[in-house]
Amino acid sequence: MDVKAVVSRAEPLRQHLIDPEICIRCNTCEETCPSKAVSHDSRNYVVDATLCNYCNDCISPCPTGAIDNWRMVDKARPYTLTEQLAWDSLPPETPVDAGPTAELPAHIAEITAVASEGQGGTVLAPWSAAHPYVNLYTMQKPAVATVSGNYQLTAEDASCDIRHIVLDFGGVPMPVLEGQTIGIVPPGVGSEGRPHPVRLYSVASPRDGERPHYNNVSLTVKRVTEDHEGRPVRGIASNYLCDLNKGDRVNVVGPYGGTFLMPNHPGSSLFMVCTGTGSAPMRAMTERRRRRIALKEGGELMLFFGARCEAELPYFGPLMKLPKDFIDINFAFSRVPGKVKQYVQDRIRERSADVVRLLNDQNCYVYICGLKGMEQGVDEAFRVACREQGEDWGTLLPALRAQGRYHVETY
Repeated sequence: MDVKAVVSRAEPLRQHLIDPEICIRCNTCEETCPSKAVSHDSRNYVVDATLCNYCNDCISPCPTGAIDNWRMVDKARPYTLTEQLAWDSLPPETPVDAGPTAELPAHIAEITAVASEGQGGTVLAPWSAAHPYVNLYTMQKPAVATVSGNYQLTAEDASCDIRHIVLDFGGVPMPVLEGQTIGIVPPGVGSEGRPHPVRLYSVASPRDGERPHYNNVSLTVKRVTEDHEGRPVRGIASNYLCDLNKGDRVNVVGPYGGTFLMPNHPGSSLFMVCTGTGSAPMRAMTERRRRRIALKEGGELMLFFGARCEAELPYFGPLMKLPKDFIDINFAFSRVPGKVKQYVQDRIRERSADVVRLLNDQNCYVYICGLKGMEQGVDEAFRVACREQGEDWGTLLPALRAQGRYHVETY
C-alpha cells in the first residue's frame, strides 16, 4: 500500500474537544488557556482547532475530565466551532478515513489509539485511595443542602474574610472523599440573563463528615472582593456563601475529582503545601488522620502553609493544638510588620534535607493547593532542594507523577 498516497488524502490531526455531557461550565478551561482557543456560548464550551497548540495547561485544572478528550480527524476538515456548539455529546471515535486509513502501518495507527486516550497525560490517584463517586448531582438535578453553620475563621480586623461553612444533606446521599470538590450553584442570573456558572470548592471535612457519622460537609470560602491584581470585583458565589445563614438551602452539584485523593494504606505519608483557602483539602486529610490517630497507622504528615499573617491563616488555632509528633507544620507569613517576607517556597528550601527524604519515600504523597501563582515558586523550591541534596528534580518529578504521588490543584 502507498502510505504517502493515504496521508496526502487525509493528514491526521489530533483535535482537542470538550465533552458536553460532563462539562459543568465552571469556565476553568477558558480562563486557563493561554492561546485563547477555548470559548463558549449558553450551550457548550468548545476548542478552536486553529488556535489550540496542545500546551495542556487546561487539562489538570478541569474538575470533571470533560476537557481531556481527543479525536483523530482529517487536518483539512476538523470539527468546526459551529458543530461543537450544537453537540449534546461527543462524536464517536473513528479513523481519519474509514477505508484506506485502516491499513496504515502500526506506528501511524498507534497515533489514533493514543489520541483516543487523551493527551493531557494521565494523572493517577494513589494506588490505595478509596473509590471516588463523581457526577452524582447535576445542574438539572442538584442536591439540596441546608446550612448548619457559618463561622468566620479570620480575625475581625483581618484584610480578608474567610469562612468555614457546614452544609447538611439530610437524607440525600453525598459521599465525598478528602481532596474532592463540590459545585455550588448561586441563585439568580448574571448581567446577560444567563444562570450563574457553577463554582467549585474543595471539601474541608473528612469522609465521615464535619461531624463524624453525620451526612454533612464543610467548605473553606474566602469572600472575594478583588481580583488577583487587586482590582475591585464582587465574587458571586463566594459572597453568596459567606452571607448564608443557618437554615438556608443551597443547590449543590458533583462531587468531582478522582485523583487528588489521599492514600489509605498504613505507613503512607502526606506532604502538603497550601496557601489561603487551598488549606481545605489539607484540613480534610489531616482531620482524617487525626481521627484515626489511635490506630497508629504510621506515616508522616508535613505541612507548608502560607498566608499574609496569623490573623489571615485559616484554622491557625486548631493547627497549633495538634501534637508536634503528629504533624510537622511550617508556616510562612508574607506581611508581618518588621519581619522579612516569607513564602512557602522559602520554607521548603530551608527544610531541603527532610523535603527530599520524603520525596524519595515511595510511601509519601505530595499535595499542592492554592493560587496558581504559587506553582512556579514551589516547583523551583523543589528543584533547589533536590540540587542541594544531590538529587535531580527533573528526573524525580516524572517518577512521582507516574506513581500517583504528585497532585496539584491551583486556581
